[in-house]
Amino acid sequence: MPREVDVAVIGAGQAGLSAAYHLRRRGFEPYRGFVVLDADTAPGGAWAHRSPSLRMATVHGFHDLPDFELPAVDPQAPANTVVPGYFAAYEAKHALPVLRPVRVRAVRSLPDGRLRIETDRGDWTARALVNATGTWTRPFLPHYPGRFEGRQLHYADYRGPEEFAGQRVMVVGGGASAIQVLSEVGAVAETVWVTRRPPVYRDGPFTPEAGRAAVALVEQRVREGLPVRSVVSVTGLGPSVAYRRAEELGVLERRPMFDRLTAHGAVWDGVEEHVDAVVWATGFRPEVTHLAPLGLRGPGGGIRMEGTRAAADPRIHLVGYGPSASTVGANRAGRTAANAIAELLGVGHSGAPWATPQGRGELRSPRAGVTTLRANP
Repeated sequence: MPREVDVAVIGAGQAGLSAAYHLRRRGFEPYRGFVVLDADTAPGGAWAHRSPSLRMATVHGFHDLPDFELPAVDPQAPANTVVPGYFAAYEAKHALPVLRPVRVRAVRSLPDGRLRIETDRGDWTARALVNATGTWTRPFLPHYPGRFEGRQLHYADYRGPEEFAGQRVMVVGGGASAIQVLSEVGAVAETVWVTRRPPVYRDGPFTPEAGRAAVALVEQRVREGLPVRSVVSVTGLGPSVAYRRAEELGVLERRPMFDRLTAHGAVWDGVEEHVDAVVWATGFRPEVTHLAPLGLRGPGGGIRMEGTRAAADPRIHLVGYGPSASTVGANRAGRTAANAIAELLGVGHSGAPWATPQGRGELRSPRAGVTTLRANP
């Protein structure tokens, strides 16, 4: 039988953990009132899959989770070990009910008003859902004429500059990821930087006022049901450590997009240039395919949002989506979603009075706050 909870959170990255923390503060009981279903085998979310060459000093902004500061760390420590360790400690500190690995395949609406969450480890039912699946599992690769026979990889698969030593590498993209790759590969190889539009540079620190203005631009799109644009796409490139390093290396000479690819390079204005590899730092798309049975997408191609709530279904909240797709935005969105769901379900700080019993079939692991699954006997 499907296991039943009041709220299911899908994803245990920054947004999912923030939502879980605030759900617990609002009185939802772990495992009985809410669970967090995470597809990964260990804590960390997308951070666990970042390149080992990404150091804490070159991370493009990071904000602490609520009620637990990131301890002081070596700026040269790899982000893909520091942040997952921090997330693991956070899950344990707040005894969050994270179940992993659980991959959600589909979410459907039931006749009685509940939601059925279909996973590779059995089904769950819930009265409300927080989707915090982020974008990392959906890298975007644009289509261009021609076929390149050398090595091509998306930024999601980039693991550092060493393998490109002595080569000529084309980096495609105008965001922080492209700058990171250029700042690293530019030290060991010749690079060609290509972007669709001229990059927008920002002088000085990013002020709170500018941040609110940027978020408002992204928020307007999701209110209208248009495809999501990242917050970074409207903030411009700031004077980060990676940017300064790339500038010192002289690798920020941007070129417009090529006309077509060839077997050994690309063509600009009829002239072919050789490259050995192409790194596509072309961003990601939100991972919401499992929500397709709910019919949330509108004519504009996106999910129309009202705050964190899907406009078409008050049971569904998306965090780490659109304007909340940043570490500080994810924190705020987690709180907003938890408060809205508590109001919707009539749950206060006294607990979830009508929460249905948890199904049997969970085995608590020795690590606090983390549960692995076994089949029901």
